[in-house]
Amino acid sequence: MTTSNKSTSNKLWVIGLAGTNGSGKDTVGKILAEHHNYLFISVTEILRNEARKRGLPVERETLRNISAEWRRELGLGVLVDAAVAQYETVRDKYVGVVIASIRNPGEANRIHELGGTMVWVDAAPRVRYDRVQANVASRGQRTEDKKTFEEFLTEEAAEMQFTGDTATLNMKGVKDRCDAFPRNDTSDMELFRKDIELALSLA
Repeated sequence: MTTSNKSTSNKLWVIGLAGTNGSGKDTVGKILAEHHNYLFISVTEILRNEARKRGLPVERETLRNISAEWRRELGLGVLVDAAVAQYETVRDKYVGVVIASIRNPGEANRIHELGGTMVWVDAAPRVRYDRVQANVASRGQRTEDKKTFEEFLTEEAAEMQFTGDTATLNMKGVKDRCDAFPRNDTSDMELFRKDIELALSLA
């Protein structure tokens, strides 16, 4: 894939976002889009659309299965490459692209191969659970997020422990490859924006 001189000389031209469920990855993407002119692409939404196209339930397990299938067939960095391909069609309008959510070490490696930066976003478990449930209640959001706090913790623990082959989800492997680790325990979005900018030296 070709990139411009601006891209290859700027580690922030492509940013991969990873982190725990409800930590605020999409919020980081939106902050960078609104305040720093990045194109924000959710690969999770790409997978949701594929699940709907196949007539499958839009659940976390379904999305994991589709993403693993694509990685086996098209390479571990397939979702990153798909997002970058979208960016390349409009790159003159943006300073870079932010991609969420990175869930496989091969995707993190691909971000680094492109000269980019990996970010791991986190927050306290109860804070994250309450955010997820607030989204479900207020926007009728994803049915896969309707679960008890105990189920939330159990699923998260399972996701952090790698099982399967190199194409499957491996959140610990992703975290080990991240370059910045902002926390999002606050409801003050201005404060969180400043923390993100500090973590990425954008302030």
